[in-house]
Amino acid sequence: MIICGQSGDHFEEIKNVLKLLYPLTSEPIDTKTLRVLINEDYQTAMTHHIRLSRKSISARNSKQAAYLDSINTHDITFAVGPAGTGKTYLAVSKAIECFEKGEVQRLIFVRPAVEAGEKLGFLPGDLVEKVLPYLRPIYDALYEMIGFKETQKLIQTDIIEILPLAFMRGRTLNESFIILDEAQNTTIMQMKMFLTRMGFGSKTVITGDITQVDLPKGIDSGLAHAIQLFRHFSDISIHTFTSREVVRHPLVSKIVDCYDNEMERIKK
Repeated sequence: MIICGQSGDHFEEIKNVLKLLYPLTSEPIDTKTLRVLINEDYQTAMTHHIRLSRKSISARNSKQAAYLDSINTHDITFAVGPAGTGKTYLAVSKAIECFEKGEVQRLIFVRPAVEAGEKLGFLPGDLVEKVLPYLRPIYDALYEMIGFKETQKLIQTDIIEILPLAFMRGRTLNESFIILDEAQNTTIMQMKMFLTRMGFGSKTVITGDITQVDLPKGIDSGLAHAIQLFRHFSDISIHTFTSREVVRHPLVSKIVDCYDNEMERIKK
C-alpha cells in the first residue's frame, strides 16, 4: 500500500488509523467503524477488542472503551443512556467472550416483562410467545454473534437462559454472566431482588435508559433509585452514556437531543 500526499496532510493520523484497522481485517470493515476512526478518539476506542469465535467487536468511542474496562474490573456494572450507545450489545458480546474463555459457565439474560402498560396476562399464546417480544433484542444480538444454531443449542442445554425478571426470584446464580436489560422498568423491590441473585464467580451488568420509564404513574424506577443508592459505592461501577455516544445512523443522536431538549423545556 502506498499513501500519497503532502507532508502536512495528516500523514501521522492516517498512518495511525491504518495501524488500528489492521487487526480488524479478518472481516469486512463497515463505514461506521471508518467514521469512528476518523472522527473520534480512536486511539483509546479501537484498542478495546472483544474477540469471539465468530467475529471481533471493537469499542467505537472512548465511552464504550471505558464501559468495557468497567465490566472487566467490577462484578456489578450499571450502564445508563439512550438507545444506540451500545449498552446491551457490548454487554452481550462481553458475556459471550467470558463464556468462550471459560470464565463463566452460564449466560443469563433478563428483561422486565411489563412495558408500555402491557402485562403478560393480557398477551396471547403460551409463555414463550408471551415473553418473546420483550426478549427479541437479546436474541437478535446472540444470533449475530454466535449464530442461530449455536444459540439454540446453548438454550436447549440451559447454558443460555433468556427469561423475564419475575423468574429470577429465589435463585442464586454462581459462575454466571447476568445481564438485566431495560432496567428502567423495574421497581425498587424488583431491582433489589435481581441484584441479590448474584452468586460466587458471577458478573452482572444492568442496562437501561431512565428517560424511558414505562412503569405506572407513581411507581419509582428501580434503576434510577439504584444509581442514586450506589453512586458512591466503589465496588459497583455506574457508567453513563449520552446522545454524543450514539453509534447508529448519525441522525439518531440528533433525534435523541431534540427529544431531550423538548423534555427539559416542558419541565421548566
